[in-house]
Amino acid sequence: MTSTIPPSSSTAAASATVRFATEADVPTILTLIHELAAYENASSSVSATESSLLTTLSFPSAPAKPGYARTLLIYPPPSHHSPPTPATDNDNDEPTEECAGLALYFHNYSTWRAAPGVYLEDLFVRPKFRGRGYGKRLLGELALETKRVGGERLEWSVLKWNEPSLKFYQGLGARRMEGWVAMRVDDLKGEGEGEQGGEEGGELERLGKWGQGVEWR
Repeated sequence: MTSTIPPSSSTAAASATVRFATEADVPTILTLIHELAAYENASSSVSATESSLLTTLSFPSAPAKPGYARTLLIYPPPSHHSPPTPATDNDNDEPTEECAGLALYFHNYSTWRAAPGVYLEDLFVRPKFRGRGYGKRLLGELALETKRVGGERLEWSVLKWNEPSLKFYQGLGARRMEGWVAMRVDDLKGEGEGEQGGEEGGELERLGKWGQGVEWR
């Protein structure tokens, strides 16, 4: 997906290229995930691999590959000092430049509104590309995606200590959901931030013992 934004936006953001990631971009996606985790002091919590990303992400291939999340990648305008190398490992006609960042998202649903929405799992812009409006550009694309599917809300979570991001998002019109507390059941089996698994398996596995399994048919 390549698109433009209003001329009033920054020149850098308006000139940047935004497109959906393909299978060939998986190494880049994984690298960005690790960079984001390092920024959040959570590198040890990353268990994603190129193989698991290929299996679980959606890509605009033909026919469309089923998956659980989609990824937008943003690239800066081609440098005048170093001509870009033509892409040879995917179907995009865009030049191969260093990726500036990503937005990884999936669709969710509001029962009260009976309407779909978009949940932003990760938004990350590499430090050297910040201040160019790339984060705002990616959020703008997600706002358009939300409207495209008939959705009424775009939402995401922010670490409480990340004041720069909180101020940035609030400046764009996002509001804090102070009345809500995030809840999670993990299946980490004693690893990372959810160290409650132990020898009997993770909390997700134990909770699943209350279910019997329902077939989609």
